[in-house]
Amino acid sequence: MRCSQCGFEALQGAAFCSRCGARLFAPRPAAVREYALLKVRPSLWRYANFFVVGTLLAGLGFRTLYVQHNLWKVGFGLVGAGLVLIAGGALANRVADWSVTSDRIIERRGLLSTYRREMELADIRSVEVSQRMFQRLLGLGDVTVASAASTDFVIRMGHIPDPARIAETVRQARLKRLA
Repeated sequence: MRCSQCGFEALQGAAFCSRCGARLFAPRPAAVREYALLKVRPSLWRYANFFVVGTLLAGLGFRTLYVQHNLWKVGFGLVGAGLVLIAGGALANRVADWSVTSDRIIERRGLLSTYRREMELADIRSVEVSQRMFQRLLGLGDVTVASAASTDFVIRMGHIPDPARIAETVRQARLKRLA
């Protein structure tokens, strides 16, 4: 098989050129459809501060309404601020998601304006799992997928549940894609 980049005659069945490192194998035929393996969102624990502060503000507002009737404007203001914080935490969880398909990893960010990045499974260099102490207690973690195409191109799935299972799913999908 001849390399399309440098013209070097590579060994039969080789996936990459031994001279320049370019990918040699032909892409899968279009008849094979891409299918979803999993979809991941950050855990609501990432936004726990919104919920805690919102609940405290709403509770303080209800207490102000119950005890001091003449401060009803302050009480309703605190309840409203607490509810806005709780709704903001729930909405912030919808801002980022990651999809792993049979061919690629897709990262989507944004609510009003969106940002989308894709990484082919064949281009993955490494899959790393990290868990800080509090994340381990909650069963959460971060999965970082680095691309072989560039050292700066990484997809970081932060504060996701069961990160080891997700990392293993990405590894298995990559191996199937390269086979």
